[in-house]
Formats: sequence, C-alpha cells, structure tokens
Amino acid sequence: MIMCMYKKICITNRKLVKEDYLLRIEKLARSKDVDMIILREKDLSEEEYEKLAGQVLKICKKYKKQCILHFFLETAKRLEHPYIHLPMSLFLNMTGEERAYFKITGVSTHSVEEALTAQKMGASYITASHIFATQCKAGLEPRGLCYLKEVVDAVDLEVYALGGICPDNISACIETGADGVCMMSEYMNGDLIV
Repeated sequence: MIMCMYKKICITNRKLVKEDYLLRIEKLARSKDVDMIILREKDLSEEEYEKLAGQVLKICKKYKKQCILHFFLETAKRLEHPYIHLPMSLFLNMTGEERAYFKITGVSTHSVEEALTAQKMGASYITASHIFATQCKAGLEPRGLCYLKEVVDAVDLEVYALGGICPDNISACIETGADGVCMMSEYMNGDLIV
C-alpha cells in the first residue's frame, strides 16, 4: 500500500537527550525527517521556558523549521510567536483576544468528545493520544488504532497520532487517515536523527 504524504512532529523533552540539548534541536531542525517541533518542556518555569524558547526559535528560524510553543500563552505573545499547543483545559479557557492572536492553536485531546470540542472551539489541529503503550503514560492502557480512526472520522481538522509512535507503527497510524504522527523518544534520544 502506498502511503500519502504525512507530517512527522517532534515533541521535545530535554530529559531524554543524550547530547547537548540545543545541538539536538539543531539536528532536528535541519532534518528533512522532521516537519515540525513542539517545544514542550513542561517542567520548566515560565521564565526558564521563555529563555529556552528564544534559543530554540532562533535555531528553527535558521533552518526554516516550524516551531510550536507549548502551554505558556504569555511567553508566546512576548516572543511574538503566534503558534501554540495547549492541553484541553487551557484551550477552553483562552480569551477571545488570545484566540484571535494565535495563527495556529494545537490541542491535546484524549477522547472523541474532546476532539469534537476542540474543533468546535476553533483548534487548528489536534493530537490524539495515547495510541500505543508508552513510558510517558506508564500503567495507562493505550487507546489504540480503532480510537485513532474514530477521532479521524469524527473531525474535519488535522489529527496527529501521539503516544508510543515509532517507525514500526507509523504506517498503521497513517492508514487510519491520521495526518501525521508525533514522536518524543524516537527523536530526542538520537535513535532517528544522528
């Protein structure tokens, strides 16, 4: 079966990186195997995140790689970067002014109902998770490919599979109709991009 074009998205996590973090980001930014980087780093304070985001955005701009900031709306506005990815709770609490400011707003969803709500409230794209077993959600049962297909069929916006994605299961995700996949460990620990 021939697969259509799909996006591969890196979600960052400094704790998984075996080399200098910014060097890793640079390798990802110049790689043709990565279409977009979501700068997650959710353990940082807003001040720490803003400093790191400034450095990462400079690298992504150099290589013309799309970077989406995560969680901190005010940081994104201060950095004049209108691209954000949010957990559902923050997305639902955005003001009208914030919704108008951001050109791209991605939302993390964990059910068909959340996916439909994100679409109704104006999300640009969603992640559907978690599809396969993953260390990030240790002990939680994965939702599986049937769930991913249900989400894809329910909404008219881009859907990216997230959770336990690796080269061996990407094609199965894309066959559900997903627009792409998100990977953290595969990109951050050096196994895919050297």
